Amino acid sequence: MTAASSPVGVWTNVADRVAVITVSDPDRRNALTLPLSEALATAVADCQSNQDVHAVVITGAPPAFCAGADLTALGAAKEEGLRRIYAGFLAVANCTLPTVAAVNGAAVGAGLNLALATDVRLVGPKARFDARFLQLGLHPGGGMTWMLQRAIGPSAARASVLFGQIFDADAAVANGLALAKHDDVVSAAVRLCAAPAAAPRELVLATKASMRSTASLGHPAARGTSDIDLHAAALTTELTPQVASMASPEFAARLEAMRAKISTR
Repeated sequence: MTAASSPVGVWTNVADRVAVITVSDPDRRNALTLPLSEALATAVADCQSNQDVHAVVITGAPPAFCAGADLTALGAAKEEGLRRIYAGFLAVANCTLPTVAAVNGAAVGAGLNLALATDVRLVGPKARFDARFLQLGLHPGGGMTWMLQRAIGPSAARASVLFGQIFDADAAVANGLALAKHDDVVSAAVRLCAAPAAAPRELVLATKASMRSTASLGHPAARGTSDIDLHAAALTTELTPQVASMASPEFAARLEAMRAKISTR
């Protein structure tokens, strides 16, 4: 089946505890219509409720990642409509499982938001990140100004949003917008998910939750607080789930396996 003939929808494939969610409307470069956004939110929710899924990869049907929100729907949307359009990438942003964006083509506008909503972004050779809101005469939305500045810092983010700077795959890696570039970006994203896939699911969920909590310790509101105090706060955040993991049978089994391996050397 060619990319152009791929069915419209959001498709999930689960293998080895990793779910690959593909947004598919290739004729429109996977632009987010209301049905696609709702389907994406449902797919993410299904992954979270599926005990066999430990990590999620988000990608688009070739040749694009996501060309943004469908302009027809966007033009007709008021506040409630906009929130419905946001639902898909907000579900990714709020996902309790580790998430990776496999950016295989253009990520434009709301498509950039979708990429930013993930924990980690990998890029293929044809990846392109384009905010494009000002060029459309439209104010940025969906939390882009916050997500992009958090991801790459104020200067690069303002170059993108205010000055129309487009980041190709190499520039995305250089500016910290993506972790790495791969020829087969979806396969690379699945390989990156091997660690959470192999770990106990509850441990994966708890670790991501802790990382979200400790990330706020670097917020400007924490300025003036000493590094020692910030470290202590992070230690306290991690202490309860770490103690719980030590009592788990998974930890006991893996520790015993490691001891047995060492004793045979």
